[in-house]
Amino acid sequence: MPRAKYRSADVGLMARMMRAEAEGEGKVGMLLVGNVIVNRLKADCLDFKGLRTISQVIFQVQGGNFSFEAVQKGNIFYQAPRTAEKRLAKQNLDYWRNYPAKHSLWYFNPHAPCPPTWYDQPFAGPYKQHCYYEPKECESAYRW
Repeated sequence: MPRAKYRSADVGLMARMMRAEAEGEGKVGMLLVGNVIVNRLKADCLDFKGLRTISQVIFQVQGGNFSFEAVQKGNIFYQAPRTAEKRLAKQNLDYWRNYPAKHSLWYFNPHAPCPPTWYDQPFAGPYKQHCYYEPKECESAYRW
């Protein structure tokens, strides 16, 4: 049973986001970004209440901006999804979860050492240039 409900269009959308946000960090980096997308869909807490589709997660607006920088800047995100990234996205949607994004709802590239918290959320760990953060108060992010 997949981790989240999805359609083929969701696989392509997620593949585009994973590539746009982490292509330079290889397959694992892209899988970690995909993990955060699925986690936001499943968590239903904090800033992610009521998100029911991959599209809602990816195009979510917070504070007047899209949650994911790649949607705002658009360069790679608006290119057609490639087969390799579609395969990775499907892995995320079906079963793949791993440290440091296993329960993470946020990541960013600080262009410096990772801070111990980000928006008051605890640091889960780094992967290459990205820092991953888990929620300290979101039971649903940890139970599936």
